[in-house]
Parts: sequence; structure tokens; C-alpha cells
Amino acid sequence: MKKTKIFFFIFLISISNLVHSEEKKEIFDGKGGRENDTFLKSKNSNFIKGNTSLKKALKFIKKNKIKKANKRLEKAVNYFNLAYKETPDNLDLLNLLGFSYFLLGDTIMSEIYYLQGLDIDANNNLINRGLGELYYNTNRINLAEERLKILTKCNCKEYLDLKATISGSKKLQY
Repeated sequence: MKKTKIFFFIFLISISNLVHSEEKKEIFDGKGGRENDTFLKSKNSNFIKGNTSLKKALKFIKKNKIKKANKRLEKAVNYFNLAYKETPDNLDLLNLLGFSYFLLGDTIMSEIYYLQGLDIDANNNLINRGLGELYYNTNRINLAEERLKILTKCNCKEYLDLKATISGSKKLQY
């Protein structure tokens, strides 16, 4: 009896999805509308919650309240990881994950997310700058300079920031 109820329930859900897609004259692909990332902008999205926590953490860092900052950073990373499960190819999200892990001192995870972002867009200015700063801070100056070469083409703020970091004339400020 239980199996028939479960089967019937699943059958109803499938039929309702098909009917819904037929009403819109769309082909039902089973994705549920996740081919775009507009849901990341909704007020209650994990991406927004993570971004809010990250901004609060940065304020605590400026006030030198490191324990409070780390709690906010961990919260941000948790929210970003939940958002990552929904959209693993989002460059903004990968950049923020790399940056948040970098601030927490987890350079391995930071590098993983930055490199994943570069797999999607090798010329992304923010990710190249973040990865360059990570390389500089882990004493891999030659790799940091490679990131700087890539940013040379853009002649943008990210290029100037990384150049200043590598030349030693600027401390990392966020």
C-alpha cells in the first residue's frame, strides 16, 4: 500500500511538471529553471547571506576584532558553499569563496576556488588579482608575476593593486 502511494505521489509530481511546461510551450528538461542564476539575487539566497557576512567580517578586520571577523568569515564560507552547490560555475561566487578562505588563512582552499574560476574564465580580473595576492603572500612570487602579466592587458584597478602588492609598496587592504 505504501509503495503505491509513493508511486502515485511521484507520478502526480511528474505530470504536474509536464503540464506546467506544456502550458508555457516549453520542453521540460527536469532542471527546474536553474539554467540562470537570478535566484542568487533573491533576498534570502545563500549568496546574499554570505556576502553580507563577508562585509561584516571586513568591518571587524578593520577594527582589529579578529575573533569576531573569523566567526563572520566562517559563516560567509558556509553560505557560499551552500550557494556553490546550486551554481558551481558562478565566477562571482568562486571569487568570493577564494577570497573568504584566503582571509581565514586557508590558502589551499582559496587556491582551489580561484583556480576553478580561472578554468571558467582565464582572464577574469578579480580572480587573477586574488590568486596573484595569494601567491605573493605564500612566497610564490614568480606565480604572482604571471598573474600580473595576465592583468597587464586590462590596465585596470586589479592590475594596479597587484602591481603595488608585488612591488611591496602596498599592504593588502580589503
